[in-house]
Amino acid sequence: MPVYNEGENAAETLRGIVEHAHMRPLEVLVVHDFDEDTTVPVVRRLQAEMPELALHRNKIGRGVLNAIKSGLAAAGAPYVLVTMGDASDDPADIDAMYELAKGGADVVAGSRYMRGGRQLGGPLLKRSMSRAAGLSLHWLGGLPIHDATSNFRLYSRRLLDQVTIESTGGFELGIELTVKAYLLGMRVAEVPTTWRDRTAGKSRFQLWKWLPRYLHWYWRGVGGRLVR
Repeated sequence: MPVYNEGENAAETLRGIVEHAHMRPLEVLVVHDFDEDTTVPVVRRLQAEMPELALHRNKIGRGVLNAIKSGLAAAGAPYVLVTMGDASDDPADIDAMYELAKGGADVVAGSRYMRGGRQLGGPLLKRSMSRAAGLSLHWLGGLPIHDATSNFRLYSRRLLDQVTIESTGGFELGIELTVKAYLLGMRVAEVPTTWRDRTAGKSRFQLWKWLPRYLHWYWRGVGGRLVR
């Protein structure tokens, strides 16, 4: 879980993960860029009641992408879940994602755009572009999921050990790893989830800055049916 000054906002997310994810052993890595991050003392306080929590300092370089990459590299489990620290992802869906992974899926997406999924709040333009990208990749590229751009994802260690991450910024990592798994012939699956826009703190999503890299992986995905 990458964080940036989430403070007490992270407490709700962490409690939700530990309470709703029933697989054990469970390790929840909270990845921060600097020791002064306001999330750090919150995690340290919660560790007394939730020994599953662990702090991990990102030493690759600041930013959400590097935090996620650092966490993926540090995690030792056969399955690794990425979730945000702002309570936007629904931890109640983690068990269903884990079951699909145990059944052979190398990527399991929490999907807002399949039947049963929802997206509550957030900028209209961002929501519309995300939905259009996910559904067109499904119908044109043959990607077997309906939501390609979220980062609420569970990955197998087999996939993470096999691919080289090329993403350079933002949240493009989710679509990169999903497209690469599909092109490699690995199984990609999804479960319906409800995404909720943050109610506290500030989002660090930068649509226009990161859009060109999203488009790079989008076109790779659209051509996936021909490659396969």
